[in-house]
Amino acid sequence: MDRRQLLRYALGASSGSLLISGAWAGRGSAADPFALGVASGAPHPGGMVLWTRIAPAALPSPLAPAELRWEIAHDANFRRIAASGRAQAVAELGHSVHVEVQGLTADRWYFYRFMLGDAVSETARTRTAPAAEAMPERLRFVYASCQRWENGYYAAWRDAAEQAPDLVVFLGDYIYENALPRDLQGRTLARGHTLRRARSLEDYRERYALHKSDPDLRAAHRACPWIVTWDDHEVENDYAATVGHAAPEAFAAQRAAAYQAFYENMPLPARTLVRGLGGLGGAEALRVHERQDFGRLLRFHLLDTRQFRDPQACREDKPGGGIRGSVRPGACAELQATQRTLLGRAQEDWLAEGLADDARDGRTRWSVIAQQTLFSPRRYGAADAPVPTDTWDGYPAARARLLQALKANPPRNAVFVGGDIHQNYVCNVHAADPKVSDPIATEFCGTSISSPSGASPARIASILERNPHIVFANSEKRGYGLVDLTPKTWETRLRTVDRIEDAASPVQTLAQFVVEDGRAIIQPR
Repeated sequence: MDRRQLLRYALGASSGSLLISGAWAGRGSAADPFALGVASGAPHPGGMVLWTRIAPAALPSPLAPAELRWEIAHDANFRRIAASGRAQAVAELGHSVHVEVQGLTADRWYFYRFMLGDAVSETARTRTAPAAEAMPERLRFVYASCQRWENGYYAAWRDAAEQAPDLVVFLGDYIYENALPRDLQGRTLARGHTLRRARSLEDYRERYALHKSDPDLRAAHRACPWIVTWDDHEVENDYAATVGHAAPEAFAAQRAAAYQAFYENMPLPARTLVRGLGGLGGAEALRVHERQDFGRLLRFHLLDTRQFRDPQACREDKPGGGIRGSVRPGACAELQATQRTLLGRAQEDWLAEGLADDARDGRTRWSVIAQQTLFSPRRYGAADAPVPTDTWDGYPAARARLLQALKANPPRNAVFVGGDIHQNYVCNVHAADPKVSDPIATEFCGTSISSPSGASPARIASILERNPHIVFANSEKRGYGLVDLTPKTWETRLRTVDRIEDAASPVQTLAQFVVEDGRAIIQPR
């Protein structure tokens, strides 16, 4: 389907204006239609998006539409209903629904559920954002990324839900498009599956269904609203804009299927479905870069570092297969080309304008640049040591432009959060040499929920020694970041799992850091 068709179905499903199948009327299903869970997202002062997707096993036929009922209430027993309605789950959208609730009270918690015939989903919690001019006393949010199914269980999500966050910010790699054998290089992985490498829409739908079968991930979705962006594995490892591993026409079809599946399985509003962003010549696209406000306390600038980027510089096929991921700067003139971009010029301008607005009006206390990977540079040794080309290190001119935008119009407090690299990094962000300049922002780049790191402790120790702006780094632990925010302080706890192969593993605080209002410097606690 093209985006016009998708948008028509999305709006029709939300409003309940499509025809219903009589096969569903007045009865339940032998299989649980809500086995893939429920979720909420995109909170604003008057409402949010409520999401679910009917499990394929519960469908009377693959093409049968179904009418769901939904309720949102002030109490968990649903005695005080705040809003309710009906929504259509249609095959064209993978039997997902995205209900855009309006008219609620700002800065309130609510309970919600879905019903289909006699079946009722589990009860979940969500909340509205504070009013635009409010200054909340506190906010707690989780940032997380990279949850490869085979590598481990989701004890991190169990712990995250238990921390009672107001919000989860998911930064990419919700699924992985390829599959690992259960016995990998002499070691047995925590769990396996038999799905083939994802290329078609049905393949990607099955991948999301696999991940959402995990009870701890579903619990984290039920705990609070999420805001989400993607990275590469929602489509294909290390893809760049319209360039993948397959021939252009085949990859365009694969990417379109992956993008549709992402929309179907995330709590996103219909406005996400757009066309022709970023000067891609009319290519189909979803808009996942957004701003999300929590009153005057916090503004997220949620970025998309995949859809509009230039291809990685000097990428070469390795003799044994795959792509060489690092290059020596002296052997790659393309790396330093000033026009190269990670965000696309349109998104770069959008971000610079948003940060300037934060600085100009003074209303936003904490400006958060939420994106996929590590922003701060890493020096690996000699001046011509290899650098990775898929991260910001591979786009130095684009990083310099963003630093200049921050320096020209500094927000009151600018903080980067990221993921992707499966390692925890905590950094002071400098616009020039950290030995002679003060930081202008701070950064917390999170480890993975379950995906492994390829960096040894010795390599991390070497990076710490060579990079004075890096306050803390660790490659050994999986987990997430937990942020407690007030108008005066930002406090991050790095929550890490003891044993990733154990679904009941304890979760500990590996390290804790504080940033004070008006001081762009990280202090260990």
